[in-house]
Amino acid sequence: MAAYLCAPAVIHGEHSVETREIVEEVRGRHPHAPWAPRIDGIAASTGIESRGWMLPLEAAVAPGGGGDLGAAREALVRDGFTEQDADRAIAALKAVPASQTVQERTAPAWEAVQAYGERAARGALQIAGLDVADVDCLITSNSTTPALPGLDVALANRLPLRGDTMLLPATQWACVAGTRSLALAADLVAADPDRVVLVVISEALSTTYQPADDTLESLIVRLLFADTAVAAVVTGRPRPESVLRLDAAWHHTLPGTRDLHRLETRADGTHFVMDRRGPRAVQETVTAMWEWLRVRYEDDPSSWHPDVLLAHPGGTRVLEYMEQTMPDEWPPGLLEYSRDSYTSGNRGGAAVFDILRRAYDAGQKAGSRAVLYAAAPGLTATALEGEWL
Repeated sequence: MAAYLCAPAVIHGEHSVETREIVEEVRGRHPHAPWAPRIDGIAASTGIESRGWMLPLEAAVAPGGGGDLGAAREALVRDGFTEQDADRAIAALKAVPASQTVQERTAPAWEAVQAYGERAARGALQIAGLDVADVDCLITSNSTTPALPGLDVALANRLPLRGDTMLLPATQWACVAGTRSLALAADLVAADPDRVVLVVISEALSTTYQPADDTLESLIVRLLFADTAVAAVVTGRPRPESVLRLDAAWHHTLPGTRDLHRLETRADGTHFVMDRRGPRAVQETVTAMWEWLRVRYEDDPSSWHPDVLLAHPGGTRVLEYMEQTMPDEWPPGLLEYSRDSYTSGNRGGAAVFDILRRAYDAGQKAGSRAVLYAAAPGLTATALEGEWL
């Protein structure tokens, strides 16, 4: 496989949203929800005190425009209402806060996703010592702000890229985008070692913050997600700026699990729907990954182990399961950077790059063996194994 990864650029959402602000907003909106008495404990259990969003909290909770009620007024007059009564009825309707429409909610987020993606892309190229003219292929992912043309075409114009650059958008990879984009990039440079692949993932997960939802799952979604754009360069030959060699990739999909976690588009925007069976299903992919590594190193099972595990399984419960099911001879602390990343929010597809950047900034030693893992709605998972340079 032998693909070479430069350190990623990570652009966090510039608007800091405190957990206490979310708790205050939700408590005021849903004071009689069954979980309302437990909201402080639920918030504390996430371990997240603040997360960065591309847009402020006020943008997520603002009422919608309510639309044009002129046709409704005309209908009232035709049905016998006086002009004065029709005006009073329309005024009363306008006083009722309306939910934002899909357009009102996602249009500004889509603009932010493009801008953040461009910043991450330029940062990654600078880190790699390359120019936009050097990019032969662009892989993009953004699951929460669907658009056509997508982020790939937007960046091709904004950077701008060469006209013959291969564009590969992957809008539905979601949380697995970090590892799966690297696996695809590795395949591309294996076919042509001189190829330069730029990966950009830009996610405005805050668009799933839906004020009207009063379910426990919706509360958890509000508390977990952060907005981030990341980018990195992958090459087929080592560069002075390369930090990680990718040696092998693994993919796994669990049948019959596509309904456990999912995005749904409703009148007021995008909703992330969680199922409590999800963590247990994700754990099955972790078990399958351990088996892949066991077979890969079956000739040296007692002495081989990863020195760092860069894992985005979707939640702390699965991180705990990963630690519990690791071979006894593996050293503790392999998930240190994963846990550190979670303290400022779940970044979805951008998470693995953020975790990788934390390991790089901490001075991970050359020769360290690294395993990258992520799971996503589907349920599907991708892992890579390689060596720190």
